[in-house]
Amino acid sequence: MTKNVGNAERVVRAIVGLGLLSLIFVLEGNARWWGLIGFGPLATAAMGYCPPYAWFGINTCAKKDAAAQS
Repeated sequence: MTKNVGNAERVVRAIVGLGLLSLIFVLEGNARWWGLIGFGPLATAAMGYCPPYAWFGINTCAKKDAAAQS
């Protein structure tokens, strides 16, 4: 499982995930459980890997310079 989510996108995913999770505390009744959707963006931010990106061949990680690798 290689990383396919770039650093900037990981930060955005973490913020969105935390925002969605906060709905658990803000909303009332059964609607509050929609906040659990926030675990998806948080998980992909933590792992740096997004399965749908892999399926469609998307990679937002910065390309490593060949000279920097040697």
